[in-house]
Amino acid sequence: MRLEAICFLAVLTACGASDTIEPPVAEVTLRAQEIATGLGNPVYVAAPPGDARLFIVEQIGRIRIIQNNQLLETPFLDITSRVLFGGERGLLSLAFHPQYATNRFFYVYFTGAGGELRIERFTASATANVADPASSKLILGVTHPLSNHNGGLALFGPDGMLYLGLGDGGGGGDPDRNGQNRNTLLGSLLRIDVNSGDPYGIPAGNPYAGTTNGQPEIWAIGVRNPWRFAFDRQAGLLYVADVGQGRLEEVNVVQATRAGVNYGWNVMEGSSCYNATTCNQQGLELPAVEYDHSGNACSVTGGFVYRGSAIPEIAGHYFYSDYCAGFVRSFRFQSGVVTGQRSWNLGSLGNISSYGEDASGELYITSGSGKVYRIVRG
Repeated sequence: MRLEAICFLAVLTACGASDTIEPPVAEVTLRAQEIATGLGNPVYVAAPPGDARLFIVEQIGRIRIIQNNQLLETPFLDITSRVLFGGERGLLSLAFHPQYATNRFFYVYFTGAGGELRIERFTASATANVADPASSKLILGVTHPLSNHNGGLALFGPDGMLYLGLGDGGGGGDPDRNGQNRNTLLGSLLRIDVNSGDPYGIPAGNPYAGTTNGQPEIWAIGVRNPWRFAFDRQAGLLYVADVGQGRLEEVNVVQATRAGVNYGWNVMEGSSCYNATTCNQQGLELPAVEYDHSGNACSVTGGFVYRGSAIPEIAGHYFYSDYCAGFVRSFRFQSGVVTGQRSWNLGSLGNISSYGEDASGELYITSGSGKVYRIVRG
């Protein structure tokens, strides 16, 4: 997540698609229904499989629960004393184990007291609405040199593996060249097996497992600051929204089972060579959609593919936004081509910091104003 202002665009560019935004589908309009307010920098919404509750991540270091449309006063988890909060740092996401109903395991991604990236497992207590802070187990810790580009998402994939998105370590232009360095975990998407080994195992199929060519945890390289990625389980696709340097924001779409993708940073920024007139693009993945920094846009906020049941007209649309510009857009990705690009008028939502998904596939938006919204039919 990059919260500093840089830019927005009125025109969207998509590989293999028209570069103009289509109006919303005539058959449906959308609106943002406020479901919570007064939160401490909400940055994520999630739910365990088959669970009607919503869990809201507050960047300051708490997780709150909405149950029966009410925001519970007592936090599910409060680790504010352990979280380094400010700017892009803080408690950034949580992921519920696929068997959460029986093992009560969940995983949080946060910046620790020294600025390091920490992924820890916690266990919910016998009281289902409260987790045990003393149950923490460190799964992975990664030294992070600067305050920005922390990545921040932990998400279980359709294969049951835990995926993690790490930024390039911060600074302008990736000064340490971490994006193209397979021997560091920074600037990469990771894939680990938390069901084997202690604290995790390396899944079969990871591109550098059993070799000396890179870190075995790495699934993909070449990201600058992947501020949210998402799996479309129905279509078998992985969407990765990567924050740009100063010109271009991008969304990438690849087959979810495709290992070893190189998203290009810092050889490329979006579809353009970074700091060069020419560059070697061989083996680099070009974005499916990108937009520039006109109109006050600055930082892409990746979302999810809609697979809920309340609004079937938008099934298969991937939703995303820009933190500074505050727009809400979507597109479909079919047969390798971007189609159905839409711009939705949901009103003024402030700085859109993240999206979320409940157990039924309905989508949510978190705002820097301390509010959480549900996307509903207009």
